[in-house]
Amino acid sequence: MSDIQKIDDILSKAEVFYLATVDGDKPKVRPLGFHLLYEDKIYFGVGTHKDVYKQMEANPKVEIAAWDGEHFLRYYGTADLTKNEAVIEKAFELMPEIAEAYKANNWEMGVFFLNDATGEIRNMFAIEESYEFKY
Repeated sequence: MSDIQKIDDILSKAEVFYLATVDGDKPKVRPLGFHLLYEDKIYFGVGTHKDVYKQMEANPKVEIAAWDGEHFLRYYGTADLTKNEAVIEKAFELMPEIAEAYKANNWEMGVFFLNDATGEIRNMFAIEESYEFKY
């Protein structure tokens, strides 16, 4: 299993994970569930109309935290917001109800992956594994 697959596996087991951004001088954290391993990058999706997307445009340094029942994951780096139509199409295939809502409201899905990222798999007391991802 590759290093990025290990990170993806924890996110899959966790089902819900948390994305932290910065809004001005205040931290903002929200739950997410969608992630997609595509071409050796883990993509996440949020609406471009949402504050979270605007926060990442202003300050792309983000962190994702998860607990899969056995390990904690800290995955942090710089959100790359480059539009990727193939990932958006795949996301809508996997989540048709989200696709319907976005199309009905004329919203745009923004996808991102973390560049210059670190993935730490931790137990309660220490880092068990740490990986660097640069694209």
